[in-house]
Amino acid sequence: MDLSRRSTAIYGFLLVFWLLVMGWQVREHVLVREAAKTELRGRAEVYANFLSATIRGQRWRNAVIRERLEPIMQNLVTNGPVGPSELISVMLLNTNGDPVISVGPTNFLQPAAMQDGEYWGPKTVTFVKPVYGVETTNSILVIPGPRDFTNDMRGRDFSRQGPPGEFPTNGPDNFPPPPDGQTNFAGGPHEPFRDGMDGPPPPGGGGGEMRPDGRRGRGPRFLGWMSEEQIKEWTSKYQLHGLMMTMSTDRIRAGALNDLWLRFVIVFFAGISAAGYGLAWRTVGRTSELQIRLVRASEMNTHLREMNLAAAGLAHETRNPLNIIRGMAQMLSRQADATPEIKEKSNAIVGETDKVTAQLNEFINYSRPREIRRAMLPLPKAVQEVVRALNFDMEEKKVKLEVKGEPVTVEADEQLFRQMLFNLLLNAVQALQPGGEIQVITGKRVAEGFLEIRDNGPGVPPERRKEIFKPYFTTHQKGTGLGLAVVQQIVLAHGWEIECLANEPKGAIFRITHLKVVA
Repeated sequence: MDLSRRSTAIYGFLLVFWLLVMGWQVREHVLVREAAKTELRGRAEVYANFLSATIRGQRWRNAVIRERLEPIMQNLVTNGPVGPSELISVMLLNTNGDPVISVGPTNFLQPAAMQDGEYWGPKTVTFVKPVYGVETTNSILVIPGPRDFTNDMRGRDFSRQGPPGEFPTNGPDNFPPPPDGQTNFAGGPHEPFRDGMDGPPPPGGGGGEMRPDGRRGRGPRFLGWMSEEQIKEWTSKYQLHGLMMTMSTDRIRAGALNDLWLRFVIVFFAGISAAGYGLAWRTVGRTSELQIRLVRASEMNTHLREMNLAAAGLAHETRNPLNIIRGMAQMLSRQADATPEIKEKSNAIVGETDKVTAQLNEFINYSRPREIRRAMLPLPKAVQEVVRALNFDMEEKKVKLEVKGEPVTVEADEQLFRQMLFNLLLNAVQALQPGGEIQVITGKRVAEGFLEIRDNGPGVPPERRKEIFKPYFTTHQKGTGLGLAVVQQIVLAHGWEIECLANEPKGAIFRITHLKVVA
């Protein structure tokens, strides 16, 4: 009972241990995934800082030209700052959340619906960040190229006029000219912006908004020929506000998959270890139980052996009084003045005494230890000697006996073998009706000898074929029930096997196998 409770506790501990290992590996896998995400966020921060620094380096009078910025963004998507890029697309957003410049596929994005933060998808992650170094009071405008600028200005009302001026078309910045018929440009070459300058706005408009320090900021001077509403509309469309980057998560997913396999292997081997320890403990428990049973069986065997010796001694000592009783009964029956009644009772005493003596002899023979003295024994010769000893019983019942088969020499104890064969043949003779037949067959199969005793008697029912070898089990009225038990003792002492089978069409077969053949 204590061992069973201890085994339950051990199995419970192993299960808890395996569950803890599995939970630990799940936690470690989650930490690995989070570390990979943090690393990706760090790389996104590098991209954002690089792009923001590039924008600040490209600006002139708080303006950048898209034709100069767009190739840099394209190269960033293609190669990255230090190697192969994870970027799928980069997008610069205005204050309304609409794209000002976009590089890469953007059909799966909705910039206007995204706030600053990160958005994880099945295979990508999108980061929405501000453009670092750009303040609301010191904004940066992205000036489109000549073609886009012209398309953007076509169809607008440019009724406000300013002082005439020459539009710089061949300058280093190559700013686009106003639409046809509009030559109002307040300022000279290389001065497209007057942001931060004091004083009233230039003639023709183009004034900026009032700053907190009392100065009036002015927009680009080449927008001087626009109305204030047009300037606001144009700046809201091209003023930088945010940065959107979409990055691939293939590296994270591949690393997570490899880590998941590693964790699975660890959990699997932890389970195998726990199961192996459990099986080992179970084996130890069973071994302990078997050792306890063996000790108990040894003690019981010793006790039974002592009882057996005591019973054999008692049976041996009982035969002497029985012999005396038998002799006195015979003396009474032989007296001259003995009446017929006394003679009949004396003969009955002699008969019963003989029965008890025979049973005692069988019991002593059964309880005697079997010490095997092996020697070469020719089976046909041993069979013929036993048959001669049973001639009187076979002639009395008119039983026919036939010995056939291959002559084989085996290794056996001659005296015990003859006793075994005598008991089997006597059992067959007692089972047969007058005129029955017995066959004794010897032979060799696969380098092992065998012996069969066949008869055509009533046979043995299938349910009794194993019980007939038990002590004191008999189907004969005059039998002691120890003959076949002694046979099995001798067979097992030699290391042989015996079985009872059906003999077709009727009768029984007692087959002894695994006899060691001597060349």
